[in-house]
Amino acid sequence: MKTTELIKEIQKLPVRKRIYVIERTIRLLRKQEEANQMEIAAESLYKDYKDNKELTAFTNIDFENFYEAR
Repeated sequence: MKTTELIKEIQKLPVRKRIYVIERTIRLLRKQEEANQMEIAAESLYKDYKDNKELTAFTNIDFENFYEAR
């Protein structure tokens, strides 16, 4: 469906349903943008975490059992 056709179909809806479509679309766009930003951030830090021993020092104990002191 082309954009112009989609807009024409949305214009046929009652106002409440048009608002719902707009709000839902905005939510999905924000969620997608957030995921994109997180992916960009992870990619930009990947080399640092891969190569910098100070940032990865504690990964050696990741699989050790953890006991909470009470």
